[in-house]
Amino acid sequence: MKKRLVIGISGASGLPIAVELLREIKNNPEWESHVVISKGALRTLEMESSYTEQDLLDLCGHHYNLNDIGASIASGTFQTEGMIIVPCSMKTLAGITTGYSDNLLLRAADVTIKERRKLVLVARETPLSPIHLNNMLTLSNMGAIIMPPMQTFYNKPKTIDDMIYHMVGKILGVYGISCSRFHRWDPDGLDTVK
Repeated sequence: MKKRLVIGISGASGLPIAVELLREIKNNPEWESHVVISKGALRTLEMESSYTEQDLLDLCGHHYNLNDIGASIASGTFQTEGMIIVPCSMKTLAGITTGYSDNLLLRAADVTIKERRKLVLVARETPLSPIHLNNMLTLSNMGAIIMPPMQTFYNKPKTIDDMIYHMVGKILGVYGISCSRFHRWDPDGLDTVK
């Protein structure tokens, strides 16, 4: 049986990261994605990429309606390895922090926390207000991993795609998933693993 990973996509900037993350999971025979997408995410997809909604859905292993609170991923009895929200808007972050589970994306995150599973939030906003920082600290203290999509330069990126792939590698690395084209920090040249 494949390992399951819940993916939430909310309406913050950074949709190309979600697209590449879904592509990596789809190409991994050991994993499957269970995806819920917000309305804001679909609007951002139009603004940030040439992908259509159908292109995004084609990358999903399983897709759930945002309003289907009775979907399998809304229950702790549905076994998963955890959840990634990429990108994670500040509205979504606030909803998770306060337990305001009024849609399936928020409910799935709530389930992830209550079941003590790994929750990675690719929080996207700048600058960060005290409200954002307090929400992040609260969730971090609950065990969530806050992973803003920070640029790195030690891997000598030549394109925006290089930066996207690097971020995807860091996110999936939390779950032990190897990512093609991901180069680890290796100042001594000893780590040959990509």
